[in-house]
Amino acid sequence: MAQQAQPSVMTYLMCQNTLLRTGVSHILEGTCFVVAAEKSDGHANPDLILLCDSLPEEGAVETIKQVKEQYPGARLVALSDNLDLWAVLELCSAGLDGLCPTGMSPTAMCKVLELVMLGEVFLPISVSLALLDQVSAERPAMRSSAMDPSGLAGKFSDRERQILQRLTTGASNKLIARDLGVAEATVKVHIKAILRKAKAANRTQAAMWATQHLSFDANPREALVG
Repeated sequence: MAQQAQPSVMTYLMCQNTLLRTGVSHILEGTCFVVAAEKSDGHANPDLILLCDSLPEEGAVETIKQVKEQYPGARLVALSDNLDLWAVLELCSAGLDGLCPTGMSPTAMCKVLELVMLGEVFLPISVSLALLDQVSAERPAMRSSAMDPSGLAGKFSDRERQILQRLTTGASNKLIARDLGVAEATVKVHIKAILRKAKAANRTQAAMWATQHLSFDANPREALVG
């Protein structure tokens, strides 16, 4: 049987780096991914959007949401490295359909884009393995916590304990971020992890749990970790 030709995929490149944009465009030449010259040149809405610039820790989730709102029918893939595990999960929840490491070969990247256009979500093997390690590490603690709720205390990192302490004082994300010298987006990611680990529905429940099961220094600023 003759192989059916792949339909063309209208592709937008969101990239501030001209050299990087040229390189990605060259990789996609001769494939089904047709790169639009500019987003405002009268083309129909894209089928695929590639975020070629590295995603910043702060504001990445908002960027993903804005792009998906502007082009709700498009699939969205980012080219980025060194993203925190929980940040990746938050980006996927916001609408990211794929994440390609910049070290990936051109052929592999095109295969990933084809997979994403078939409706799949792609994450690098390093992220998948990190997720498996996280689940494996949490299972023993989850079993012990069923009989002893205080066993959950050991599951929190130093940074999470710092944030938990500030939650017990009613501090906002902005205040916590300023106090710890981190981005507000980072605080949000940590709070999501805290809620999951403490099995809390919101920050108030997490603060109540922390008050009952964790002990803190009198002055939270003394526990800062850079």
